[in-house]
Amino acid sequence: MMILPIEDLVLLPGMTYPLAFSRLSEEELAALQNREQKIAALPLKRRRDRKELQADDFYKIGVALQIQDVLSSDKGHLVKVTALSRVEVSELVIQENIITGNTVDIPEVIDLNENSQREMASYIQNISHQIGSNFKNSGGVMKAIDEMKDLNVLIGYICQFLPFSKQEKYTLMETSSLKDRGLAFIDYFLHYKEEIQLQIEMTERFSEKANKNYREAVLREQLQAIQEELNEGKPETVKKGKDYRTRIENAHMPEEIQAAALEELNKLESQNPAGAEYSVIQNYLDLLVELPWEPNEEKPVNLREARRVLDEQHYGLEKVKDRIIQQLAVMHLKKDKQGSILLLVGPPGTGKTSLGRSIAEALGRKYVRLSLGGIRDEAEIRGHRRTYIGAMPGRIIQSMKKVGTTNPVMVLDEVDKLMTGYNGDPASALLEVLDPEQNDTFTDHYLDLPYNLSDVFFIATANSLETIPGPLLDRMEVIQLSSYTISEKFHIGKNHLIREALEEHGLSEDDVHISEEALQKIISDYTMEAGVRGLKKKLDSIARKAAEKIVLGDVEKPYSVSADDLEEILGSKMSRHDVAQEMNPPGVVTGLAWTPVGGEILFIEATEMPGNDQIILTGQLGDVMKESARISLSLLKSRLPVNAIQFKEKDIHIHVPSGAVPKDGPSAGITLFTALASLITGIKVDSKLAMTGEITLRGTVLPIGGLKEKLLAADRAGIRKALIPKDNVADLKDIPGEVMEKIQVVAVETIEDVLREALGIALPKPQYVMPDPRFFTRLQEQRQ
Repeated sequence: MMILPIEDLVLLPGMTYPLAFSRLSEEELAALQNREQKIAALPLKRRRDRKELQADDFYKIGVALQIQDVLSSDKGHLVKVTALSRVEVSELVIQENIITGNTVDIPEVIDLNENSQREMASYIQNISHQIGSNFKNSGGVMKAIDEMKDLNVLIGYICQFLPFSKQEKYTLMETSSLKDRGLAFIDYFLHYKEEIQLQIEMTERFSEKANKNYREAVLREQLQAIQEELNEGKPETVKKGKDYRTRIENAHMPEEIQAAALEELNKLESQNPAGAEYSVIQNYLDLLVELPWEPNEEKPVNLREARRVLDEQHYGLEKVKDRIIQQLAVMHLKKDKQGSILLLVGPPGTGKTSLGRSIAEALGRKYVRLSLGGIRDEAEIRGHRRTYIGAMPGRIIQSMKKVGTTNPVMVLDEVDKLMTGYNGDPASALLEVLDPEQNDTFTDHYLDLPYNLSDVFFIATANSLETIPGPLLDRMEVIQLSSYTISEKFHIGKNHLIREALEEHGLSEDDVHISEEALQKIISDYTMEAGVRGLKKKLDSIARKAAEKIVLGDVEKPYSVSADDLEEILGSKMSRHDVAQEMNPPGVVTGLAWTPVGGEILFIEATEMPGNDQIILTGQLGDVMKESARISLSLLKSRLPVNAIQFKEKDIHIHVPSGAVPKDGPSAGITLFTALASLITGIKVDSKLAMTGEITLRGTVLPIGGLKEKLLAADRAGIRKALIPKDNVADLKDIPGEVMEKIQVVAVETIEDVLREALGIALPKPQYVMPDPRFFTRLQEQRQ
């Protein structure tokens, strides 16, 4: 049988189809015209030149053909054929002029009845119409498809228009089952339909976006033409320049500032709007006209109203509020006073920042807050020079522009956390801001003009004074905020924090009720802080839990929270405070310590062991505390020499529990001394007695800091007697009366006083035991 190679065609039994050949040899042409010659069409796997064809380039399954007509054309020959049956071709012989091979007929498997064939053909025709609706001039093809009834003819006809792969087309030819062939074709056809649909959607979106951009461009051009026409043909820049001139005249600038602004405006009007300098000058003029220049009329200060606002919004802090009222009184009397800068120093959560907001409300002024924590660039305060790309004014000028008034209350938050970086020292840049003698002519690098900050009420906040540079600290008046007592925390929580927590979570006091016992337990067992920020977080947790239960309908309103419910809501206790023990053995004494989150008691433990007169110190003690221990030991040997003889053959070990927590400071001096004295005498110290104070080598007890926090911790721990330095007696006026009623405070001046109160040992003071050395000098002079 003669073999005709075909490409990208699907020929199925029953089809009549014209085959185009660009070149046919004389032998092939003669065979085609010979009606007796058997001919088959066999698909090629790949496109190759006739001279390079090999048997492996053909698929195995083809179709037997019946030649209807052979016509000549400009491009070769057109052969009209009818596909008879599918054949399997083997033993191909490829010659230069003709290709022949052996064939075996492959019967068709007709596994669809006529009704099923019609339904499948109808389904294929519907898909064809859906695809054809997206193409112009597809009516003729659709009409031809509708007239086809034979399933094979329909599939073969449609395949010539679809970009199926060669393998997909060959799969349709080699499939014997009519049902499988139809399903495979439908699968290919649906995939093609989805691809067409996706391409159409993408094209529509792109076209819609392009049309929208075109319309916007046209409308903008028309708008610009209309604006120029209304402005009598002058460009928009001139109109904007006139606007700037009006704004400069209405900004009430000082003469020097106004002259500089008009000079910049003249530069702007001479610039090309497309130039780089144009936007720089424009941004600068925007800053000048938006900054507040005109001094605000001072409102009379109502001290009683100010006191009411402070008392209403802050419980306790009486000394702080008194100092603030004094400052307001001076501002009321002396209108032009360049007031001192207040620095509120205290632990986190004690209300430093909120005090600034309350002061602004009491004065009737606007409030602005500036956070300085972590700033390491001087330009953050003074700004960048305009010569730099992306230059901006500093935070001070930005805040003044934002608040829009010349006399706001400005809170400089976290001033102790300024950092020195490679771009200068921000703390030094603040010197001009906070100096009342200089800040009336503060010059920002970006503004490059003097700006008056003397009407601003500056309030700085800090957690510690140690990291604030001396020159900056010298320009501020320090007001210390101490830790809150348990009673103060209770009242703050009851009067303020509970209501705030409920409101933030969409609740009211009619929805949730937190008992006083629960509030007290939260303060004592779930927070360990100087302020009330942690207490607020715990109340927020309770509010969230209550909101969940109310929304789910698990509880009835009002939802009551008692002390017994806290473990279920907040979990187990999170804070643990040391408490006084039932009995302290010899060598163990209770001391008082200050921490950033309040006071604590701590136990000094001393023990002895065989050795050679060495002292061992453990518990992460700092250098100052180690020196206090050595001073205590030397002082003990000098004052109790008889008892200290045993030290020659023993070592002393001093330990402070909570070994993971670093400890330092001199205030544990008398506690260390008393622990060593208790150890060598064997006398126990009362477990309800605590002490604090620094000692010297001559036995004097020096004053300490943080007395209020220490005595509050003593009260919480169950201490009933406390030894404090005599020089700290004046600080007792700051201690709440409820604490002083519970604790007997004894002032001590020397270690003899300490031994008498703690161990009951009465020692004479050194001046009574040893005469003054000058006594011997005078006696010798008299003898001479």
